[in-house]
Amino acid sequence: MTWQPSMDWATAQQRAKLLSTIRSFFNNRNVVEVETPQMCSGTITDVHLDPIVANYDWHHEGVNKLYLQTSPEYPMKRLLASGYQSIYQIAKAFRNEAEGRLHNPEFTMLEWYRLGFSMKDLIDEVSELLVETLSVSSTDIQSYEHAFLAHTQLNPLETSLAECLAFIEQHGKLEPWLEATTSLDTLLQFIFCEWVEPKIGQLVPCFIHSFPSSQASLATINTDDARVANRFECYFKGVELVNGFHELTDKEQQLRRFAEDNNQREQMGAQTRAVDDKFIAALAEGLPACSGVALGIDRLIMLAMGKQSISEVMTFTTQNA
Repeated sequence: MTWQPSMDWATAQQRAKLLSTIRSFFNNRNVVEVETPQMCSGTITDVHLDPIVANYDWHHEGVNKLYLQTSPEYPMKRLLASGYQSIYQIAKAFRNEAEGRLHNPEFTMLEWYRLGFSMKDLIDEVSELLVETLSVSSTDIQSYEHAFLAHTQLNPLETSLAECLAFIEQHGKLEPWLEATTSLDTLLQFIFCEWVEPKIGQLVPCFIHSFPSSQASLATINTDDARVANRFECYFKGVELVNGFHELTDKEQQLRRFAEDNNQREQMGAQTRAVDDKFIAALAEGLPACSGVALGIDRLIMLAMGKQSISEVMTFTTQNA
């Protein structure tokens, strides 16, 4: 056991300066800082994320199950639907996953929403923030299809399960769980992580946009090419930094996607999750056209300072909290 922090005083001062730089960035653009609850009655249905549950029992009147938020997305969208304009938040987020060099169950997330922005508009703004905070001269932008073809010679928008399995086997990484999957997206994600991510964003941050529509998450579908969604991510030196969308505003389509998530969860033998009714009610009221993005602050600061692990830029990790 150790009671001491994992981040030293000199690093703490540098972290504070970077956070100040980020706040100045948004202040200069009239994007307003907000706060939303870290514990909410609803949570995500995402098959790849597990929330941490907090059981709240006031005066022993019965346990009220609350969820530590995996991101501030749903409550921030409720603000937008109520009339708020462009907003940002630097918030604690919580995910029930193992600690590691790039992961801690409790971490700091920067999330912001820009009314009237297209996906391209937001990529440009994220790029400006990264140039300022990472001291890089520029960023790179590629489509998912282009990056996939360049590093695997597979077209992710036209490939098949059999073709992906053959590629993985050819490169000596085929495992039983991959052979057993019936999800093309699972194989595409595995191939992307193994053969694309290590090759992109090594000198400057690299934005990958227009993911397959089956990986749309909460993004709109491209009106010119229904095979892809208006979603982007950004990678730098092997680290995923950013996940952004031109946001889905249609209540019925969002409900269908939540149902698809729960269907997948059932097929995986995982527990299904109730839909966040307050978020759906906000969509029914009307979420304005906007684009939004989430950025891992601890990872950004780690890269900006040339550190090897996010534990070096956090006062206490969960293991030592």
